This record gives sequence, structure tokens and C-alpha cells, in this order.
Amino acid sequence: MEAEGTVLVGTYARTPVVLSSGKGCKLFDVEGREYLDMTSGIAVNALGHGDPDWVKAVMEQANTLTHVSNVFYSIPQVELAKRLVACSFADRVFFSNSGTEANEAAIKFARKFQRFSNPDNKRPPMEFISFTNSFHGRTMGAVALTSKEQYRSPFEPVMPGVTFLEYGNIQASRELIQSGKIAAVFVEPIQGEGGIHSATKEFLQSLRSACDDAGSLLVFDEVQCGLGRTGYLWAHEAYGVFPDIMTLAKPLAGGLPIGAVLVTERIAAAIKFGDHGSTFAGAPLVCNAAIAVLDKISKPSFLAAVSKKGQYFKEMLMQKLGGNSHVRELRGLGLIIGIELDVSASPFVDACRNSGLLILTAGKGNVVRLVPPLIISEQELACAAEILLKCLPVLDEGNSI
Repeated sequence: MEAEGTVLVGTYARTPVVLSSGKGCKLFDVEGREYLDMTSGIAVNALGHGDPDWVKAVMEQANTLTHVSNVFYSIPQVELAKRLVACSFADRVFFSNSGTEANEAAIKFARKFQRFSNPDNKRPPMEFISFTNSFHGRTMGAVALTSKEQYRSPFEPVMPGVTFLEYGNIQASRELIQSGKIAAVFVEPIQGEGGIHSATKEFLQSLRSACDDAGSLLVFDEVQCGLGRTGYLWAHEAYGVFPDIMTLAKPLAGGLPIGAVLVTERIAAAIKFGDHGSTFAGAPLVCNAAIAVLDKISKPSFLAAVSKKGQYFKEMLMQKLGGNSHVRELRGLGLIIGIELDVSASPFVDACRNSGLLILTAGKGNVVRLVPPLIISEQELACAAEILLKCLPVLDEGNSI
């Protein structure tokens, strides 16, 4: 910890734990202490730590071919893309290395599509709509779509042309989309970083119909809520509303860096050689790992188990924590659950960690975010609920929000 402070740029306020190994839903620090992991590396380790099929896929590919660049064809990249197309609305895939990169690509694709679709218009629609409590990434385009001012203001000017509307406001969204200036609307079906807020079906449907009427594109950012986290393979399936573009990342390669942009043929037709690219994206090693993850998560029985465990956990949390005066609301779907408090969650997070449970915050720091590995057992969820209950009294010392 001391060495970290002397050699790394100080961008992270780290938790004072040095983790050294993990197995399943358990993590271990250098002193041998065991923790139940309800963070999944920020919703990344969907299959937990050291899944044998994932390890096999990584080792076999590492022994065969790790990286060749996109100058050449490679088999795992095409195989992964075929699977993603087969199990989604999309016709084509672009690979990146992270969620923020996936959103950067979606920004570029949306603008290129509008130029391509409006060849005679000297001022085609180039602006974007994003929403309150949104989080789309840290790079200059994605941060421009991210609502928290503290993420944007130190780096201004960021990409211009973004309007933030209230998440869920149907009328304001429809009016702005109808102005004819909007290239694309970026929205998370379930907001993770923003505090586990779920969209309503009416809201997403209204965005879909308004975009169709105006020629704007609808982009679903499923970087955190996609790939089985909700008990559906894609969060938008719960609403029956489908996007033109979807961005993915976190859990896709089980802990290795990957992002993906899924698009319809209509969007892909606007993109030409050289319009976008990446040296590392879609490398054989990462794509082979992602195939192992996607093959497991996309099984109906796996998704049904996530739904069942999510319902079980939410009911147990309601029963154990719901009566506490500091608990404002319990929300979420599947295994993305938020507990909104009327005080800062930080002391609670510390107390849980000291009791062997790792959890995250979200929102304004007053939401407890629970995103365990999707393989977690009901017994482990019961254990987590007990620790959360045991640590509740620390909230009585907090300051109201």
C-alpha cells in the first residue's frame, strides 16, 4: 500500500485491502483473510474467480495464439461475433477493449450514420441525449455523456452537443428528439453507477418510437446491466424494446479487458474501412475467454437461476433490512441490487468489509450496490444478508443525506 502511493498516479481512493487470490465467490488477502465477494470486480467476474472452463479457454489460447492485431483474420474473434449476433438483435459487432471505448465507438458510428443517411443535408443531426444519473465512461466522448459534473468539469471542454434530461421523462425526451438535431439517445436500461435505477417500459418504448419518427438512433448501454446480470441475457429483453446499437463490456471476457458494440445492418452499412479501429481489440486470447463466458451465461437454465437467486435475495433483504429507518428503498432486477440509504454508505461498506463481506457504493454515495458473481449460491446470499443485517447499527452514527 505504501509502495502504491509512490509509483502510481493517485486516481483511486482504494480500500485498504491487498487481495492475493480468489476462488468462486471468495477472495483472500495477503494476510489470509477470507471475504465474500459481492462486487465481482465491479460487475465483471460473472463466473466468479477461477472458473475452470474460463481458465481452460485462456490457457489453451495463450498456448496457441494471443495477439495478431486486426490486420489479419483470427478465428476466436469471428466465433465470438457469430455467437453475439445469434443471441441478440444485432447483425454485426465491433470489438473494443473496455466499456468507455465501446461508447466512444457508438458515438462515432451514430454521427457517421447520420452523415451517411443525410448526404444532402449540410447540417445532419449530430447532437446527443443522455440522462441524469448516467455513467458511460471516462474518455472524452463517453464522459461528455456522463451526468456527474465532477467527472466532466476538470477536463472541459469535453465533446459538445450533449443534453442531459431527467431519466424517465417521456415528454422532455420526445420533444427534444423531435427537434431533428439528435443523432442518438444514450440510455442505460438499468443504471448501475448512478444508483441502480431501472427504466420503465413506457419510457424505453417512448424513446424507441420517438427515435423511429425522427431518424435518431437508440443506444442501450448495457456495459454493467447486460449479459445475464438481470436474469435476462440482455437487460432490454425485460422490456421488449430493442435498440439500434448496444454497448457491452464488463463481464464479457470474465475479467479480461473487452468491449463490444452491437449494431444492426443499417448502421453497419454506414461504416467503411478506416472509420474506426483498435490495436488490441478482439484479440484471440480475450475472445476465446469471452466465448467460454457467453456459452455459460446464455444457457436458459443459467439465466433462470440468476432470476431465482435475485428474487430470493431481494425478498430476504426486504425481510431483514426493510424495516430499518435508514433504508429508503430496495431496488433492482436479478443480481444487480441497490439499497438506498438516508446516510452515506461508506461506514457501512467498511463495517461489512471488516466482517468479511465486500460491497460497493453507487449514486451519491448513499446507495449500497450488490453485484455478486452470477454463480453465487443461495447459502452465500443468505450469509451476505446476515452480515448486512449485523452491520446496520453503524448507520446510526452517519450523517443524513
